[in-house]
Amino acid sequence: MEFLAPHLFLIEFWQGNRTLGGVNEPIFFQPLCMERVWGGRRLEELPGKVLPPSVPIGELWEVVDREEAQSIVSEGAWKGVSLHELWKNHRAAIFGEAYISSSAPRFPLLVKLLDASEKLSVQVHPPLNKAAELGGEPKTEVWYFLDSLPEASIYAGLKKGVTRDEFEVHLKNGDVESALHQAPVKSGESIFIPSGRLHAIGEGNVIIEVQQNSDTTYRVFDWNRVGLDGKSRDLHIKESMASIDFEDFEPQVKSASESLVADCPFFHIEKVHLTSPRDLRPVGRFALAVVVEGAATCLGRRFERGEFFLIPASAADASVVPIAGTASLLMCTLPA
Repeated sequence: MEFLAPHLFLIEFWQGNRTLGGVNEPIFFQPLCMERVWGGRRLEELPGKVLPPSVPIGELWEVVDREEAQSIVSEGAWKGVSLHELWKNHRAAIFGEAYISSSAPRFPLLVKLLDASEKLSVQVHPPLNKAAELGGEPKTEVWYFLDSLPEASIYAGLKKGVTRDEFEVHLKNGDVESALHQAPVKSGESIFIPSGRLHAIGEGNVIIEVQQNSDTTYRVFDWNRVGLDGKSRDLHIKESMASIDFEDFEPQVKSASESLVADCPFFHIEKVHLTSPRDLRPVGRFALAVVVEGAATCLGRRFERGEFFLIPASAADASVVPIAGTASLLMCTLPA
């Protein structure tokens, strides 16, 4: 795709975190492929997703700013620039003036596509008040079910009334599943997973996951499975037991008809159904969008189902236009 020369001009003239003009193109990144024992090949069915051959890919990290993994802009005037560079040095133009004073050293979210061809481990993420002493990072996340096969389900929270002592007995007996709350899921539904909630994604789900910028996961049970190296995967029993919320019973899956997917101190996510052009950004701030139904254009670029793009705060006119009359997108922002 050809981009006009004025965009190149804008890159060269920065004043701290401010530009002399708007950034008038969407920003999109090269996904990072992650091999997982429970992964599959369904993600390559989405437009524009290219997977390495002959390996089970469980995750595409679509937006990430970590020392060990970094999103790089894949096209346009910003091609080759890292997300970390954008957040660190070009924050006002890309993300908005509201975030200039943010103390976050890196972009605060990690966004993924997941393909669960098998069950994921039963796991938990440490809450804020326990993470440091356990040597990890807190992580709250949300799952949006982009494509769930018939009979697909997930595990989230405990069955009502299960106590810590009872859970420990189930753990010793190897029948943890009988203590977990299992819920059927369908495409378009979603569920919020706060730190401390036991959870496992069931097989047959392709999921959009938005989370805090953390990579701490404590496995408490892994279905007696071996890893890609043929050995049993590590479990983190001590850390898990310290992190689990034992008063978290039978959380509900959100209906596909609900527009509010998640609203918490770490992110705000809405499902937007478009029948006409609309600017999805909060005033003066960016929006991170992904198409979940249909197709749409933004700032001259077409986006298909499963494609993510960042709409810069400083773009003069960034309306998202549905193609063929309608489109649905998830719109994600950070609290101001």
